[in-house]
Parts: sequence; C-alpha cells; structure tokens
Amino acid sequence: MILGRALWRLWIFLIFAFLPAPILVVIVSSFSRSGYLRFPPTEFSLRWYGEFLSSPIWLKALGTSTVLAVGVALATTAVAFLAAFATSRLRFPGKGSLELLLLSPLLFPHAAIGVALLGVVAALGWIGTFQAVALAHVILCIPFAYRPILNSMRKMDLALEEAAMSLGAEPAYVFRHVTLPLLRPGLVTALLFSFIISFDEVTVTLFLIGPSVSTLPTQVFAHILESADPVIAAISSFLVLVTVVLVALLDRFVGLELFVEAERSR
Repeated sequence: MILGRALWRLWIFLIFAFLPAPILVVIVSSFSRSGYLRFPPTEFSLRWYGEFLSSPIWLKALGTSTVLAVGVALATTAVAFLAAFATSRLRFPGKGSLELLLLSPLLFPHAAIGVALLGVVAALGWIGTFQAVALAHVILCIPFAYRPILNSMRKMDLALEEAAMSLGAEPAYVFRHVTLPLLRPGLVTALLFSFIISFDEVTVTLFLIGPSVSTLPTQVFAHILESADPVIAAISSFLVLVTVVLVALLDRFVGLELFVEAERSR
C-alpha cells in the first residue's frame, strides 16, 4: 500500500514536471549566444533580448499587440458586463440561447472561427485592418470575460442595492457606489484575462491581418517560417513572462475562483 502510494505520487510529480518542460527549454535557449536554437546553450548571453528590444519591426508589432489588447479588454468587458447584467437580472425568452451564444467561441476550433470571420470582414471591407482583428479578438474573449462577471453578480447580495435605494439613493448613485464596487473583482478578472487572450492570440489573427497590421504573435509565426534564430525563444519567453505576471497579480489581488460557478446567495 505504501509503495503503491509512493509510486502514484511519483507518477503525478513526473506529469506535472513534464508539462512546463517545453517552456523551460525555450526560456533557457533564449539565452544562447549562438545564431541558432540550441539546448542547452554552450554560452549564455542577452544578445537576442537586445535584438528584440532594439528592432523597429518587433517593437512595432509589440506596440500593436499592446494597443489592441487594451482596447479589446475594455470593449469585451463592457459587452460582457451588459450581457451578464441582462442574464442575471432579467427574465426573457431565449435567455439560455443567449448564454450559449456568448460561450460559443469555446465550442469551435479557432481555424473555423477565422474562416467564418474572414467572410464577415470581407463583406464589411475590413480585410487586413485593425478593426477586423479587434472584432475577432472581442468575439474570442467574450466567454472569458462573461463568466467571471456573471459569477460575481450571482455572488452579490442584492439586499445592499435595495437598502441603498430605500434610503433615498438614486439608481445611478447606487450603480456607481454600490454595484460597481461589489463587481470589481469580476470586472478586473475580465479585463486581465481578455488582455492576456488578445495579446497571445495568433490562429484567428492570421486569417485577418494585412501588410499594415501585424501583431507580435503573428510576426513570430512569420519569422519562424524563415529563420529559427533564438530571438524567437526570447520573444516567447517575454510573452510567457507577461502572462505569468498578469495571472499572478490577478490571483494575488482578486483570485481565480470567479471562474468557478457560484450560486447566488440572498
């Protein structure tokens, strides 16, 4: 029994050790001095990080990704908030269908979504534009913004709003000073996860970008088709660092439990 339990724990440890192994290989390879990917490096250097941070092409793509992710996070959180408010506070026909529609981007492969959106943006005349990529990212991020906001609303005690209004507060005042502060964890979670998903998204974006618009992940994809120098590993490590820092901050100050279904407590 003891031996079996020890082997089971060893097996679990090996599985969890194997999962981050490819990421660790990429991070270590990014410090190589040589002009090609090699693990382990024979010499260590920050050469490729310097090339990334000094290249106008990479910096332009980084700026585009950052601006895009910030705009998408704000737009997605606003849309998800309105949708969550409607589905949690109102009763109307087709509410279940609306929730399924909001979560539907999780059900389809990104390649299929990219092909479908290509037809939509072609009809709008947006092929290869910033607007097309932003629209696609908002659609992809909505499920990840909707769920934490909805769960935050379900956990909120509506008696607090009723008490404020019974004391003479106007609805707008109650919304600003009671509702929004109580929903702050869900809103912050929606903002950060929307930013992360938009910043890292590549599959759907490849269908919609043009010569004037290129995000950092798509630029990495295009570069790796031509060259396999360690600058790709340096950029990938940078993206991993950004994601880990944002998730750590989210977990530290807000928590990740809002992605778990919560029953409303009254």
